Amino acid sequence: MGKKVIAIDGPAGAGKSTTAKLVARKLGFLYLDTGAMYRALTLKALECGLDVNDEKELKKLAQKSVISFENKNGQNRIRLDGRDVTERIREPDVDRNVSYVSMHKGVRAILVAMQKRIGEENDLVAEGRDTTTVVFPHAFKIYLDADLTERAKRRFLELKEKGIKTTLEEQIKEISKRDKLDREREASPLLQDKDAVVLDTTHLTIEQQVDRVIQLFLEKVKSSDLKGR
Repeated sequence: MGKKVIAIDGPAGAGKSTTAKLVARKLGFLYLDTGAMYRALTLKALECGLDVNDEKELKKLAQKSVISFENKNGQNRIRLDGRDVTERIREPDVDRNVSYVSMHKGVRAILVAMQKRIGEENDLVAEGRDTTTVVFPHAFKIYLDADLTERAKRRFLELKEKGIKTTLEEQIKEISKRDKLDREREASPLLQDKDAVVLDTTHLTIEQQVDRVIQLFLEKVKSSDLKGR
């Protein structure tokens, strides 16, 4: 019996992470944040003083890195070589560099292989830039989107809450830059999969997003069950 996978894709700030976490919690599925894996590797590269454009060295770094997830007191945590880096990987220096690290084919091949293994062993909700197109092509697919200003506003408020100084204008520029890099990169660019259900979150609360994703998934499961009879 194959494992159930909900794959959530879309641009930065559309609500992928929070929505995926809550959907996974409500369904009792494992939450897999593929983007956090690239962020963890980016953090390690920065700490090691590596050039984020040096694919050869980054590939070596990925091969000898241990990236894992755990649920601690109901919270999803990510560990890099045994160290909890959940908060650190969301800081601006990682934000600015993660798109460069994740554009390398060699790096992506290593991390995608890790992600596929996790999907073979668990019912999960996976979110990230290429979860619907590359990592889990046979999953139930959701593409979350929202307009640029709304996505930048969400990121601005998230950073402000953490005490990180920034402005809305800076976040509009940062997210616009990331969108361009992610859509134009050669390896696994950000794409809207033809089979994905598009959900515009511009005017939705997180609760509404979560409920809608679960509703769509359960409708799909019910439809599939009926077809199999």
